[in-house]
Amino acid sequence: MKAVFKSGSSHGPSDQFLTTYLMGDIIFSEGELGTEMYIVQSGTVEIFKKIGGRQKVLSTLEKGDFFGEMSVLEDFPRTASARARTDVEVVRINQTTFDQMIKSNTEIAVRMLRKFSRRLRETTTMLEESLGHKMDQIDQPSGVQPVLREEHEVYRLVGADGATEFHLNRKGDTLIGRADPVTGISPDVDLTALDTQRSTSRRHAKIIADEKGFRLVEEIGVMNGTYVNGSKLPTGEPAPIKDGDVLKVGLISLTFRVTKN
Repeated sequence: MKAVFKSGSSHGPSDQFLTTYLMGDIIFSEGELGTEMYIVQSGTVEIFKKIGGRQKVLSTLEKGDFFGEMSVLEDFPRTASARARTDVEVVRINQTTFDQMIKSNTEIAVRMLRKFSRRLRETTTMLEESLGHKMDQIDQPSGVQPVLREEHEVYRLVGADGATEFHLNRKGDTLIGRADPVTGISPDVDLTALDTQRSTSRRHAKIIADEKGFRLVEEIGVMNGTYVNGSKLPTGEPAPIKDGDVLKVGLISLTFRVTKN
């Protein structure tokens, strides 16, 4: 492991606490006490855990992903190990820097909450199964009717190249964003391959299909904005969309199309 600490008032926290690990280096081990979390600046990190005497890779993280946050929040022993899959640069965040980061970077805070929320749901499911009670279905809110779509219609988003397209869910929501190994969320419209500059948030926006038609709504914590025909959407306020409308999420433009089979 090679640690690089850059000092000087002209550098931000990410420069001051930038650390380089070589491929194969262990960043931290399961069971260790830790006081820092990490954000990947470049390269790839593996999170792994020993289960039944064997190592199991839980997730693979890349630029913008974070790990080790439980030790910052609760001074809790590491529940898994982290290893540099390639040469990597990470930002080391202690509790003081973490407080500053949460105040200045909404998306990191929101993703962290989603990670904890997912863990809580998984724990609840395991508890229900252990008690012999499992939710087989989710009740519809009263007054909400299922949406009936024309079976001969196809709903899709078409990329700027005219060749890339994503089909939308005919009922319910369609999530737009990039795959997030931190929270385990994979969007319905995964823009990871298109968005080489990572301008879209992991959970950027969703298209709602209901009795009112199709509407686009921006998710909480988005950094680079969401637009319909050039007009920026306020966070959380759905905007109606129709055939031919141009949607922009971050730097990625997509055209909403309704076509006949």
